[in-house]
Amino acid sequence: MIYKKYGKLGIQVSAVGFGGMQFDLEKSNEENAELLLYAKEQGITCFDTAPGYCQDQSEDIFGLALPQMKREQFYVSTKRTPQHGKNKQEHLDFVKKSLDRLKVDSIDFFHIWCLRKPEHYKEAFISGQYDALQEAKQQGLIKHIVCSSHQPGSQIRDIAEDGKVDGILMGINILNFPYRWDGVQACTDNGIAVVAMNPLSGGAIPSNEERLSFLCEGNETPTEAALRFAIATPEITIALVGFTTKQQIDMAVRVADTAQPTSKAQLDKITQSVGKNMDYVCTGCGYCLPCPVDINIPANMQVYNDKQMFGKSDEDMIKSMKFQNNFGLFVASKAHAKECIQCGQCESACTQHLNIIERLEEIAEWENKADI
Repeated sequence: MIYKKYGKLGIQVSAVGFGGMQFDLEKSNEENAELLLYAKEQGITCFDTAPGYCQDQSEDIFGLALPQMKREQFYVSTKRTPQHGKNKQEHLDFVKKSLDRLKVDSIDFFHIWCLRKPEHYKEAFISGQYDALQEAKQQGLIKHIVCSSHQPGSQIRDIAEDGKVDGILMGINILNFPYRWDGVQACTDNGIAVVAMNPLSGGAIPSNEERLSFLCEGNETPTEAALRFAIATPEITIALVGFTTKQQIDMAVRVADTAQPTSKAQLDKITQSVGKNMDYVCTGCGYCLPCPVDINIPANMQVYNDKQMFGKSDEDMIKSMKFQNNFGLFVASKAHAKECIQCGQCESACTQHLNIIERLEEIAEWENKADI
């Protein structure tokens, strides 16, 4: 296992983190707890959960495993959204509830959870959540305030530059990293740790290895290549992986043991490789902006990538529209795809010469069928 410095805090954390969202619920909580203990034995020191994960069993599973570990040898994180509480006291009560379920004396990293647009970040202060977390720090109930964001890089940059959190958890992987890289760099510049969630693109990479074989170096699989990217890229502090089996843990640890730091030249090569081998896939460079009617074109193209890369059906994409509009990439969008005026400005600027207008028309059809 390799260990990295967590932002400007000076503490060392494992480059692989255990994400508590993928437990096999056909197994008992005690059996799933054994998976955390096994991960700790393999050198993983970061364990992340949240209320609601795994039909609201994840925190309880953690609470079975964590008391069996030496407290100074692991870091645990959990989360709450600003919308969960109406005032400071309610948010403070949520911290205490998680402490009780996790069976620990303090939570190392408490996330302001599921930020999908700038207004959500502001709600953390309006609702009393940030004040509650500050008080929780003073009481020794939590050690660090962090956040979890699903926003584009430019909005993540704003949070990083505000300087109120010590780490930011964001969806970033070998296929989509250009879309959020502006935010990653801002975190690096401001001494804020970057934790990567969904490093395997929500399971899409392991499910489409043949199509993604161009990502590999040597004899590795695309899954191993994606893990290597998230683990070895210096700007990423922790690759948070959802584990279901010991074999999955072994793979991630093996990659961590052999991975060499990813250079800027290698990042450029990956971007070029994605563009070359999947020239119909948007790399998220953002040159298509600004849009005269404020359509978030990169976000739309990132969603469209799912159809292109993984062969998703129209029915799948309609479901995706509902999710992205309520919880994902479209939450902060000022305009929908159907508002495109077909000016062609984006296509003229696109370095990949993608048929953006046609794609927006198709996305607009999915939006309509999703009642957006």
